[in-house]
Amino acid sequence: MAVALTGTRVAAVALPWFVLVMTGSATQTGLVAFFEMAPYVVVKALTGPLVDRVGPRAVSWTTDLASAAAAAAVPLFHALHLLSFPLLLALVAVIGAARGPGDLAKEVMVPEAAERSGVPLERATGLSGVTERLASTVGPAAGGVLVALLGPLTGLVVNAGCFALGSVIIALALPRHMGEPAGGASSQAGEARAGYWKRFGEGFAFLRAEPLLLTVIIMVGITNLLDAAFMTVLMPVWAKESGSGPTAIGLTGSVMGAAAVAGSLIAAVASHRLRRRVVFFTGFLLAGAPRFLILAFDAPLGAVLAVFAVSGFGAGFLNPVIGAVLLERVPRRMLGRVNALGDSLAWAGIPLGGLIAGAAVASVGLLPVLLACGAAYFLTTNLAGLRPEWREMDRPGGRGVLKRHPEENAPRNSADATT
Repeated sequence: MAVALTGTRVAAVALPWFVLVMTGSATQTGLVAFFEMAPYVVVKALTGPLVDRVGPRAVSWTTDLASAAAAAAVPLFHALHLLSFPLLLALVAVIGAARGPGDLAKEVMVPEAAERSGVPLERATGLSGVTERLASTVGPAAGGVLVALLGPLTGLVVNAGCFALGSVIIALALPRHMGEPAGGASSQAGEARAGYWKRFGEGFAFLRAEPLLLTVIIMVGITNLLDAAFMTVLMPVWAKESGSGPTAIGLTGSVMGAAAVAGSLIAAVASHRLRRRVVFFTGFLLAGAPRFLILAFDAPLGAVLAVFAVSGFGAGFLNPVIGAVLLERVPRRMLGRVNALGDSLAWAGIPLGGLIAGAAVASVGLLPVLLACGAAYFLTTNLAGLRPEWREMDRPGGRGVLKRHPEENAPRNSADATT
């Protein structure tokens, strides 16, 4: 996870900057983000039954290899003067389509790792979050330096190398029999007889019967859209208009990621002793609106970094809580399909985030869009907390993971995709 996520975070700095510099268009930058994330969401949703039947290990290493090939093709075709904008869109679509199942497969192996390690599920998801935050600290910093010194395409070469290395690690280094299909031979035979669409429908029916899960999905889906807009368009445009450049993008991401590491470490150690609901909404209050507002106020870089550090600390608590709650509620044999559907629904707005933000910035400018997004983030995370389903979050008992994206980071809410 660390290797693959580090490469993805490097590319999250390099790719938008490459498009913005080459085209000068915020709209086209958002379009590239859409073409990567739309296949990510759709394919991830549809491959849940496949992960349950084939096993997450096989899905992980094969899809990482496909992502590596597509990522390496971008700088290769550019060097050969063959990289048209439509071809770039096609290549990032392949990367997204392969990365979705690969990310899902790694997430599905977390509870098995917890069992083998003999640690509480909250701690396992917390350590998974720490891994993500460490990658999100190193990745943006490395991406910013690489883009500033060697150009954005170097970052895409590094991304391809990380995908290839991650594929090798999953294929060769995991313990024997880890990541195989859940259940015995009779269970696998029954799954095969059930058929793909029946297994897919079972996952959908399970989610529909879980009010808490659906409420979390809707709330996280809105915040993920806003986080995607922030990372793929608003941050690069701010860096360009303010003169801060790609180094500032990497620096803010790394500061946020480092603070999120601290939050995740505390969550890994202590979250199973804390009230989940309080931790959850406090984390969102810190991680969301302040990032948008500090950029809107044209504050000095030091103040921006301080706000991003506080936001990262709050974001560090979110995925361990969400992951533990949902891993508890989903049976192991259905983990792939339910997790895939939940994540995909929660990430459904991410492809639109960059697209909408690019069009909005082109129409009204950066400042009004930052203010509107900050207000929407605050209202979404606070109004959602009034619903009665949240009381179930503090009750142990259930059985699985809906993670928040991007970005990463976030973002899994994409506050994490950016951290």
